Amino acid sequence: MSSKPEVPRGFRDFPPEVMELRLKVINTVRNIFEINDFPPMDTPSIEYWETLAGKYGPEAENKLIWRFKDPFSEKEYALRYDLTVPLARYVASHPELQLPFKRHQISYVWRHEEPQRGRYREFLQADIDTVGSKFVESDAEIINTMSLVLEELGLDDFIVKINHRKILYIIFEKRLGSNVTSVLRAIDKLDKIGIDGVILELQKIGLDESSINWIINLISNRDSIDNLENIKKNLVEFDFSLEDPLNELIEFREFLAHRKHIVFDLSLVRGLDYYTGIIFEISLEKGSPGSIAGGGRYDNLIKMFKGSDLPATGGSLGIERIFDVLEERNITSKFKKKNKVFIITLNEDSYKYAWNFSYELRTRGIKTEIDLMRRNVDKQKKKGASENILFHVYIGKKEKEGRYITIVERDTGKRLELPYDKAIDYILIQLKER
Repeated sequence: MSSKPEVPRGFRDFPPEVMELRLKVINTVRNIFEINDFPPMDTPSIEYWETLAGKYGPEAENKLIWRFKDPFSEKEYALRYDLTVPLARYVASHPELQLPFKRHQISYVWRHEEPQRGRYREFLQADIDTVGSKFVESDAEIINTMSLVLEELGLDDFIVKINHRKILYIIFEKRLGSNVTSVLRAIDKLDKIGIDGVILELQKIGLDESSINWIINLISNRDSIDNLENIKKNLVEFDFSLEDPLNELIEFREFLAHRKHIVFDLSLVRGLDYYTGIIFEISLEKGSPGSIAGGGRYDNLIKMFKGSDLPATGGSLGIERIFDVLEERNITSKFKKKNKVFIITLNEDSYKYAWNFSYELRTRGIKTEIDLMRRNVDKQKKKGASENILFHVYIGKKEKEGRYITIVERDTGKRLELPYDKAIDYILIQLKER
């Protein structure tokens, strides 16, 4: 006997009832993106390995990217690790693009990491990006749009942590001299391994106890974004060259629409090597499995393909983590709108009449199900007990002979007998009002 076929670890099937909900959530996200002037685009699932190499840092490129050699051409390929590097490749190869170039993309990416809660090997990301603008309002627009998405989904307990990549670089270069990149990578693991884990990582780098204590004290700084002026005063005393990135954050703050949700956090690093300026991460106060969104400015990434500077900024929503939270909080129920008609055929002679009526409903845009197994009435009723059924339509001999339709509202039991055409109009009106 053959063994039961299994899905690889970190990958999942999505049956229709789950996929319907996922698409409703995805379409909600997509709608907010488009309202905020981020039109859709897509890129291939597979890139040449040389396209991704050197963009993310050694940990991602040595351990997390799905990489393989084509046995026919001997070329090396990789599954896309994120949606940002493919975007940079696209922009660099299309010099005719009008700037600023904006887009959203909701597509799968792959990570070769150990599956756990909120982390899968194949998962959806929802990205928005603006290429060509060096001004802070483009950074703020990313966060404002992400915030609108979360509010629309009912996740209004979100916290946005912001920082500027240059602040930590400047501070660490002055105090530590070398090892800046290694230190930043250690700090980036804070959410995964905690303070004690970060201390161990810093010890592995070879830092002494005094330097480690100083780093831990520094990254503990977290305050409201409204207190940036005080933060600036304290940090500029350490190094005057910090004034520029701090002034940039202060200007950026004025374009933010959800300031009560936003904090300045010096522990925020964003581990990917391509970040250059303002960075952010979004998490939830109640039961969030880590961050649910993040991003920032990456002004040097496109230059790696194009050879010339082109500023860019963007952000990514983790659809899987968001969907997990929506389910945990039972918010997905608001997407389970009753919008379907189920046709119950009372006898075999009326089946073709019922089939024609189902076709008429579908041509009018009404979601309709009819039994294809020619089951008896009781089994049809049982099949028609789905949560999203609004109306049961009964069609038998008398309905066929009288050219009318019997409609029963599933929740209330309200029963109507209407002529064929008026039955369609009635269902349409009821669906629009709910």
